[in-house]
Amino acid sequence: MIERSESLRVGRRMLIWMRPYVWPWFAGALLCMVAYSATSGMVPWLVRSLIDDVLAAGDLEALAMLPPIIVAVFLARGLLNYGQSYLGEYVGQHITRDIRNLLNRRIQRLPLSYFDNAQTASLLSRVTTDVLLVRQALTDGVAALLRDSTTVIVLLGVAFYLDFELAVISFLVFPAVVVPLQRLSRRLRRLSQDSLDKLGGLSSLLQEAIQGNRVVKAFGMEDYEQQRFNEENSRLLRLYMKAARIKAITTPMMEVAAAFSIAAVLWLGGSSVIGGGRTAGGFMAFMSALALLYDPFKKVVRTNNTVQVGLGAALRIFELLDLAPEDQGDGGGEKITAIGSGVRFEGVCFSYDGRDSVLEDIDLEIGAGEMVALVGPSGGGKSTIADLIPRFYNVDRGRVTLDGRNIADLELESLRSLISVVTQSTFLFNDTLANNIAYGHPERDHGEVENAAVAANAHEFISSLPRGYDTVAGEMGVQLSGGERQRVAIARALLKDAPLLILDEATSALDTQSERLVQEALEHLVEGRTTLVIAHRLSTVRRADRIAVVSGGRIVETGTHEELLERGQLYKKLHDMQFEDRPAA
Repeated sequence: MIERSESLRVGRRMLIWMRPYVWPWFAGALLCMVAYSATSGMVPWLVRSLIDDVLAAGDLEALAMLPPIIVAVFLARGLLNYGQSYLGEYVGQHITRDIRNLLNRRIQRLPLSYFDNAQTASLLSRVTTDVLLVRQALTDGVAALLRDSTTVIVLLGVAFYLDFELAVISFLVFPAVVVPLQRLSRRLRRLSQDSLDKLGGLSSLLQEAIQGNRVVKAFGMEDYEQQRFNEENSRLLRLYMKAARIKAITTPMMEVAAAFSIAAVLWLGGSSVIGGGRTAGGFMAFMSALALLYDPFKKVVRTNNTVQVGLGAALRIFELLDLAPEDQGDGGGEKITAIGSGVRFEGVCFSYDGRDSVLEDIDLEIGAGEMVALVGPSGGGKSTIADLIPRFYNVDRGRVTLDGRNIADLELESLRSLISVVTQSTFLFNDTLANNIAYGHPERDHGEVENAAVAANAHEFISSLPRGYDTVAGEMGVQLSGGERQRVAIARALLKDAPLLILDEATSALDTQSERLVQEALEHLVEGRTTLVIAHRLSTVRRADRIAVVSGGRIVETGTHEELLERGQLYKKLHDMQFEDRPAA
């Protein structure tokens, strides 16, 4: 549950987002609101004047003056209402844009380790749903509170001025409502935060079911996925209904309190008018002020609910914004523009969670222009070794150096500009093939894109498509086969023309024909580059300058293909398992 001090802290942080739009837009909206609220105080005066000064006195000249005054007052109210609505919307939409830009900037700068455990749908809900709730709290909520609170203050002043005694009697009952409303507000805020978390979980389930639809259907798990979704949806419904009960009870509480107040005023005031103690006009003017007070007072309570929901959403947004971004090394990191002597691992140890070790005492050297292959059983740590070079993760102990310089001391952007990565799970954006190949290098012309595709054995199949290079790859490249996606990824790496290349199982999931085409493309790609290859198929690493066998997070042996076979250790066992039906190489 959010305490009062926490609410104030979150509220102050939220108000910072309004700062760029305070003048003149929000100030103009406030001015319109205050003026609009002030006109509400004129209605009781008009009522009293109509009854006491016009009707009771039979003054036709005064009666003739009232209609133009009434039209002018309500015309002004209409213009002021338009001004506050438009300017409030202007501020709200710009704040929505700014918060989403902030969130996206932070998401793009978060380390890869964060995304290992994050739910994509939860992140999306913070950028979409949560931002809208915060916007409502900031603009609709704050503006409505200011507008309606101003109206309440003006009408309170008018009521006390018109009849101090009846005003005191009218508002004696309201303090009894404030304490339970505060408790309900805190409860609503917590429910709002819980429901947003549940909504993120529900979105994650749906996203998994959609992306894994082929697996769901293959295993006949449609009913199971439906049940999971139904259960989560029901939990979300229960939270929503708890919040709905709290929202629903506030209006009846206000109405009951108002009923007691009006009943007391009607009896006492009406008796006084009959007894001659008050004029009918004065009493009706006071009753008009009381009637006009009820609606803005009720809106203040409702707006408080909006603000509480927005505070819950803001907490989730701040949780994301307060995450430490990936260290870019922009401040003191050394820039690097080329590779001289190569990459070296020196006593590197690493764990993902800080407890269970994944790599232990890794010593490995990849000389400039050299191809080094990593092989070994699954889960041994091969891909983790590769991920440490572009600093997707930082080592726990030891160091990784590039030309003798610790990569932790290098500017991250310059380091990654020297590295191309091609993996088994190739990711293509839902964009044209030309843009996918030129990703990261939009300045390259079509000729350069086409040359890269030719070298990657991708030009032929791209040219055969109805729209050629303008064909959209589809979400995650769904419009292409696995081999076609790999060749587009290789073309992308060729166009980047980085001197250091990481190939992580780049051909393991392909059929023989696709593998041959991709292998030919890879031969163009590795030419003249420092290359680290990870492969399960030992046939693809025979031409490596050196092979390192990784098992249990350690490098257990290194050498050439022939040397490792002669030693008869783990590499030979892996080789014999793959080629047991063929003559040994």
